[in-house]
Amino acid sequence: MPSIYELALGDDFARLHPKIRERFGFSSADGIASFGAGVMDRIWHAKWAVLPLALGATRNIMFPQSGRSVPFKIANYAYRDELGRETVTWNRAFQFADARRRFEATMIYSGERGRIVDYLGNRQHLAVDLDLAVAPNGGIRIRSGEQRFYEGPLGFRFPSVCTGIAEVCEWYDDDAACYRITVAVRHPIAGPVFAYEGAFQAAFKTMSASAIPIGAKPLRLERRE
Repeated sequence: MPSIYELALGDDFARLHPKIRERFGFSSADGIASFGAGVMDRIWHAKWAVLPLALGATRNIMFPQSGRSVPFKIANYAYRDELGRETVTWNRAFQFADARRRFEATMIYSGERGRIVDYLGNRQHLAVDLDLAVAPNGGIRIRSGEQRFYEGPLGFRFPSVCTGIAEVCEWYDDDAACYRITVAVRHPIAGPVFAYEGAFQAAFKTMSASAIPIGAKPLRLERRE
């Protein structure tokens, strides 16, 4: 079974660095999970964005902390959710001196939209379309697109002027033998909002669907994509 990233990239998936293909190439059929640990060299946020970031932190979506040399962990589990959708978790933890912050998401491939949909946070209230591409260095580039909010019967699309655009690149550094990542969120009018960059190591572990910790999955499931 192809991974959701292979479905999104099609033939371009083969152009990724072998280590990136490995990290983005497993599905629920493989019975494995990926665990990473490293250090984010720099985490930054705009001072004006403290309030919206603090609100997002209540749902494990970004956070109003900045720092350097911040210990980092990430867990990626692949499973089929209760709606039968192939799903991959992105459970990130950042250990600051005075707080531990989480940034969580679950991604699915939407056949209807022809792309990956990223549900940000631990309640899947915010759905974001993702565009994927292969970087010149064999890394994977991810850019956010349309964003939608869902809560009970409520559902609406955010105007582009009200949302930030996220640019992510993850690649493998052969010289340092580690994965590297850069993340930057920018508002189309107000400018830079949030960013981090750093390096980590990752390894795979055998993991059946029944062994995935319940806390690794979202607290609420949204069927709308």
